[in-house]
Amino acid sequence: MDHRLLEILVCPVCKGPLDYKKAESELVCKACKLAYPIKDDIPVMLEDEARALGPTEA
Repeated sequence: MDHRLLEILVCPVCKGPLDYKKAESELVCKACKLAYPIKDDIPVMLEDEARALGPTEA
């Protein structure tokens, strides 16, 4: 993932910051408890494609 891109990306739902989880290939919004997938180094920033975080992940 490009570091410059990570600096400007925000959660599409709440506009909050995202945490990059390299091992899971996801961008995580702790406020919304959503994880956005990264496919072929391209973040999929669609709420419908996001995975809800479990209680132990948030």
